[in-house]
Amino acid sequence: MAKDVIIACDFDSKEKALGFLDKFKGTERKPFVKIGMELYYAEGPEIIREIKKRGHKIFLDLKLHDIPNTVKKSMAVLSRLDVDMCNLHAGGTVNMMKAALEGLTRADGTRPYLIAVTMLTSTDEESMRKDLWIEKPIDETVMHYAKNALEAGLDGVVCSPLEAGKVHKACGENFLTVTPGVRFEDGEAGDQKRITTPKKARELGSDYIVVGRPITAAENPVEAYKKCVRDFLGEECRATEREE
Repeated sequence: MAKDVIIACDFDSKEKALGFLDKFKGTERKPFVKIGMELYYAEGPEIIREIKKRGHKIFLDLKLHDIPNTVKKSMAVLSRLDVDMCNLHAGGTVNMMKAALEGLTRADGTRPYLIAVTMLTSTDEESMRKDLWIEKPIDETVMHYAKNALEAGLDGVVCSPLEAGKVHKACGENFLTVTPGVRFEDGEAGDQKRITTPKKARELGSDYIVVGRPITAAENPVEAYKKCVRDFLGEECRATEREE
């Protein structure tokens, strides 16, 4: 199974996003990028087309959550964009996830990866109990949502790196784990609560890690990205470099 680092391009304008990606012109590795609500709502689908033309893989992170029919029709619209991965909230029920998958699948049977957000990495057990009235431990809740996503036919889930190995154990090694909440050892946690480092995320079973500010706000984003790739891919990355 391929593993990769996804850069969260959380910018509020096309100019800022493309200016950031310009730093990677001429580099051997075109970063896989995440386009979230901030940039998508600011610029619309055209920003997806522009970044895709530059050769980047795209994770469209809009976290759909609505009644099944609305999500199905929305996914049918998103399927016209050439993205590689998109997502929704697992809390929308199995029926919603099945409807999303149906809407996302094109007439020729192709579609992007579809993954479900289990529990945001900014959420801890205290806020689950106090704000959401979820009394189950967070690990049990994440596993339950992951199994629901598997039942619905999805490709994987968004979860904390701390939960990635448990998700694989519950849902199989080929069930993708896409994990935000990754920071370098000397980095700040920010608004994330369940976090770890790129190297530890790999050891815990993450397939993809999503990294934002530690790269986008770095003094040298290209070097920060390369370090993140080396730390996460380890020997696999060094073997590729030797082949090149």
